[in-house]
Amino acid sequence: MGIGGSEILLVMVAVLLLFGSKKIPEIAQGLGKGMREFKRATDEIKREINNAEIVKDVNKISDDIKTEINSSPITKDFNDIKNSIGSEISSIDVTKDINNFQNNLKP
Repeated sequence: MGIGGSEILLVMVAVLLLFGSKKIPEIAQGLGKGMREFKRATDEIKREINNAEIVKDVNKISDDIKTEINSSPITKDFNDIKNSIGSEISSIDVTKDINNFQNNLKP
């Protein structure tokens, strides 16, 4: 679909006759603005897609790390120790110890 010089010249003459020499710069300016706006919109869409993919990747990595931490033996041991200490603390009768201490202080 090669367009030769004579075809381009014919199209330019037809445009000049249809729109006039004063209207052609306005048309070209409008065309340029439209092309710039289209390019800006396409770049914005590309940027949003890339950002969405990055967020998905970060969330996946974060979930993988959480799963790995929760399933590790260290976490299980830590939770066992924490539960053991919690049950020890709840079984202590503080009021009894305070009463014994007060009774020992009395002459």
